Amino acid sequence: MNVQVETDSNVHGSEALKERATIMIESALQHHGDQITRVEVHLTDENSRAKSGKRDKRCVIEARPAGLPPVAARHTADTVEAALTGAIEKLQRVLERSLGRLNDKRSGT
Repeated sequence: MNVQVETDSNVHGSEALKERATIMIESALQHHGDQITRVEVHLTDENSRAKSGKRDKRCVIEARPAGLPPVAARHTADTVEAALTGAIEKLQRVLERSLGRLNDKRSGT
């Protein structure tokens, strides 16, 4: 699974942040790791640094399962870390539903 982490100009996209995000995603999606070819993470600050506010950090994660259309999840929160965590949790649920259905069809149930 290839993980790409992108940030906008208002989120400091340090190597530490990218590495932490990659580790969190790989750990959370390890159950489906062989079925997912790529994961793209987009971290943004909706209000920019000039304005600080609640729930202004957004994370959108798009996963590309092999042979299937991409699936995505998004979450907004007060911090980048919380936005990332929320989006990962939502993506896990989306993947469980879509890949679970696919596995059910393959097994004939």
